[in-house]
Amino acid sequence: MAEYDLVVPVREGAANRQLRYALRSWAANLPHRRVWLVGYRPPWVSGVGHIPTRQTGTKYANTTVAVRAAIEHPGVTERFILCNDDFFVMEPQPAELPVYHRGPVRDVEAYYATRGNGAYLRGLRETRDLLVGLGYEDPLSYELHVPLPVEKAGMRHALDTGRHLDVLHKRTAYGVLAGIGGERMADVKVMDRRSARFGTNTRFLSTMPDSFTNGLVGQHIRRTFLQPCEYEGRGRR
Repeated sequence: MAEYDLVVPVREGAANRQLRYALRSWAANLPHRRVWLVGYRPPWVSGVGHIPTRQTGTKYANTTVAVRAAIEHPGVTERFILCNDDFFVMEPQPAELPVYHRGPVRDVEAYYATRGNGAYLRGLRETRDLLVGLGYEDPLSYELHVPLPVEKAGMRHALDTGRHLDVLHKRTAYGVLAGIGGERMADVKVMDRRSARFGTNTRFLSTMPDSFTNGLVGQHIRRTFLQPCEYEGRGRR
């Protein structure tokens, strides 16, 4: 049996069909001990741990609260896999999940700078400046939509170091400060419902609500994971 738990921040009140299929993908392809939903637990989910949190801030602040709640919870394994509720693991993974990064933060910044100047990009720049100020001259970005292995102590240090930032890029701060290295990969998020460029043999996928519900990528994910898994109780499938 796998040694590591899966930790998944979940926003309040959503029907969250993506989570249903994410759970199916983890049950099939991602070795783990237990799943912990942090924040909201939909009524149809069963057989998971639940850590309730107050979700009174921005989505960035809420996920930070969720991650801190997980690292402070004694039931969560010291090393865990951090997932989002729209991460789909499409192929079987080893018990020791590899670490992936997105390349230098400067390259990721250049990409997002062409798409606007919102809170996410501000948080990227502030997190980069924080790390550069600590001596990491060209930090890597870990803001990928794939599962990330995390050590509690290292994530606690990252959250404490960046606690003054309202949009801390937690994965990046953790990965750089903990020196986890890893393999570079392109992000797997499929934004557009019309996109067919995701292929059918990729290791991981992630979606937007629209691309999951109405897009080719969502059709592919639902066809891949037709059968309910151990984490589904009552409710429509």
